[in-house]
Amino acid sequence: MAVEDQRAASEVLRGLSRHLNCLEGDNKAARRRALDQIRKETVNNGLSSGVLQEVFSALLKPLLKCLSDPMERCRETALTTITEFIRCVPKPEESLPYLVPCLARRLGDKDILEPAEELRLSAVELLALALEVCGKHLKPYLNEMMNILQKTIVDPFPDVKRESCECTVALATCLPEHFHMQAESLVKPLMQTITHQHARVRASVIKATGAVIQHGSGKDLDDVLSHLAQRLFDDAPQVRKAVTTVAGDWLLHLRDRYSYVHKLIPLLLSSLSDEMPEISLLAGNFWKQVGAQWEKENEDDIKDKMDFLFARPAFYPPGVERPGLGCREIVVRNLGRLVPAITHDMFDWLEPTRVKTSQLLSVLLLHSEDHSTQHLQPLLAVLYRACADPERDVVSNCLAAAKHLGTFVPPAVFLKLLLDHVRSPYSPSTPWTPLMVLAALLRGCPRPLLQPHLKEVANALAQPEVCQEYQQLLYLEQLCACVDALLRQCESDCGPVSLELLQVLVAVQSLCNEPDLSKKALESVQLLCQVQGLGSVAELYRRHMGQLLGWLSASVNDWTSYSPQRLQLHVIVTQSGPVIGEFVGQLMPLLHCCLQPDRDPEMRMSIFSMLAKLLLDAENTLDSQGRFYEESEKFLSDTLVPNLVWHAGRVGAAVRTAALSCLLALLHGGGVTPAQVMLLEERLSPLLLSALDEDSQMARLFACRSLLTILKLAGTGLHCEALNKIYPELLKRMDDSSEEVRSAALQAIGMWLSSLTKDYNHERCTPHLQLLFQHLLLHLDDPDSSLQGRLLEVLKNGSSVHPALLKRAVEAARDKHRTPLYCDQLLRHISSLPTKTPPGEP
Repeated sequence: MAVEDQRAASEVLRGLSRHLNCLEGDNKAARRRALDQIRKETVNNGLSSGVLQEVFSALLKPLLKCLSDPMERCRETALTTITEFIRCVPKPEESLPYLVPCLARRLGDKDILEPAEELRLSAVELLALALEVCGKHLKPYLNEMMNILQKTIVDPFPDVKRESCECTVALATCLPEHFHMQAESLVKPLMQTITHQHARVRASVIKATGAVIQHGSGKDLDDVLSHLAQRLFDDAPQVRKAVTTVAGDWLLHLRDRYSYVHKLIPLLLSSLSDEMPEISLLAGNFWKQVGAQWEKENEDDIKDKMDFLFARPAFYPPGVERPGLGCREIVVRNLGRLVPAITHDMFDWLEPTRVKTSQLLSVLLLHSEDHSTQHLQPLLAVLYRACADPERDVVSNCLAAAKHLGTFVPPAVFLKLLLDHVRSPYSPSTPWTPLMVLAALLRGCPRPLLQPHLKEVANALAQPEVCQEYQQLLYLEQLCACVDALLRQCESDCGPVSLELLQVLVAVQSLCNEPDLSKKALESVQLLCQVQGLGSVAELYRRHMGQLLGWLSASVNDWTSYSPQRLQLHVIVTQSGPVIGEFVGQLMPLLHCCLQPDRDPEMRMSIFSMLAKLLLDAENTLDSQGRFYEESEKFLSDTLVPNLVWHAGRVGAAVRTAALSCLLALLHGGGVTPAQVMLLEERLSPLLLSALDEDSQMARLFACRSLLTILKLAGTGLHCEALNKIYPELLKRMDDSSEEVRSAALQAIGMWLSSLTKDYNHERCTPHLQLLFQHLLLHLDDPDSSLQGRLLEVLKNGSSVHPALLKRAVEAARDKHRTPLYCDQLLRHISSLPTKTPPGEP
């Protein structure tokens, strides 16, 4: 030191002697003023560095002693003065033998002596400054530094925690060759602080943890990995970014990184799917560096593969950047260890864990490419269970992973395993998951590779135990999704399996009760038409109708109300439109078989209802080719008539009602000719007359309308005996409790009167006409004015049958009616009729 500096330092110290004496006194204010003066006359007085060094050496011990002063202001001033001295003096390391032990006593003992949070922060900042300016000179004091950090990392004051973490990073970087011997002692306090409520504290702890492991022995890596993994779900982006940075640094610089690479990969690759683009991009850059470094370090092992580094696979997913060779090789070589971990975490009770794991699985399968084939069985098991997860994000991520499997794994391999699980579901409670995975695999499978296996897949889907066994909405949706995937992937190649795919879609429509799914299935039917160049759904059914009816006929003897084939028949005949009329000869035997009186009543009712709808529009359905009349007589006599026979019980009555509705539709829709009606009238009329007494209002109504239609079709062809059996039963229905039945009965009576001809013998049939007129006249007093008007019209129209008889009946009843007006109108109408010989009189 220069003589001038020594002389100047001596002068300064002589001026400070009185202030130094005051530091020993009991007066708080005097001590505080003394410290302020010491600071003012030293570090704030613009002294040269040499002078400051000499002065600091003399003042250090008194100042350090002041760190234990009872007065907080004194401790604060002493700390500030020491900090400024260390920042200014040229040889701050000379203070370390006194400074570090003092700070260790204040901060590193079992009980922290410094009560003020701000002063503890200042003390740690002083320690950080010492690390910055003294560097490796702190090596002898590593033990004291560690003791301090162990305490301050868990300090209650968040800022102290953060500053301590910064000190930890600086210490590890400064003394790496010695730090590793004691690094383990900081792991526990860091892990205690990693869940602190302040995001900045958590981020600082993660950075400190990265430095501790990086410059430590590595034995504690397993202890911190689970804590870091949890921080991947942190709400604060800065915390997730810190995890990504630490994981990337470890993969690049950790000494024994390849021993832990299978544990570090998930930390970094999980960040590739982070919602923040900055973090995702950071993770991607780190991962590329890791892959490039691995390539360089293992160049001899992958020399052959390096030649194909830029050769993109023929069927690589479009729009996806292929990872580098090093990245792919790292994943491939560690996939066997990663799959069990994925399996474990995929079913964690925490939803965010499952979501992250599913995202990671998709990334890993993209990297592993065709190497995932050897792990296919456990991967499929994971996907089956994960696809039943209630969280939609988990399911969508797993389907993306399955799509990657479909792209890279040969279909012959995955179909061998998967189709067995489709036929016998992996889990009886979630039978749709194999179908869901299959649909995703098919969407990813390239068309040229999938085409040879189309028949195998379509046959498996069309099996009864697959397409007819389950009615859950999710199952049917996935069944439809599999067909849709085949159609969109293979398009025109689906022609040879068109029948099987149509069978599956028919089964889906028959079992589902959701309009949206029915609509989607119909869209798939239309897509099936498009890929084959067919103009309409009707053309598709025309191509396969014979096979479809044969498919149903094979099991018709075993049908019940629970049989899905019954519902499939309904879908086929309603969707095919006029095409069904071309195959009516094949359809009617099937209907005859399942409509026999000894078959399931509920099944017969549903089929009769279906037929009624078709027969009402027979020209556009069953009779579209004008050939239904060839089958209608046999259908009437062998199928409908046996079901109209009376049987006791409510079920029997319901079946008869359904059969009557079908009969009425047949008669109204023009499916039978008048000649056929005449042939079967003797069998039909007694059954219909009996049905007029049914308890069911609908049955009575259908019977009345059927009789009306038969009379209309028969015209004047019915003989007297047949006619005389009909009208008494219709007259009874004029007293029916239902207005509809009464109205239908009146219409039938009007038609009955129109059916009378000159062959209707006057003398022999007069009692019948007299009875009919008398009963009808009684109802002219009906409270229903509209019925009265219709009844008057019927009597006017029928008056020409026997005017004299009707006139006598009206005159006899006129005075008994409450409303003789109608009788007067009827008499005037009869008087206006031309005189003629009554039918039957010579």
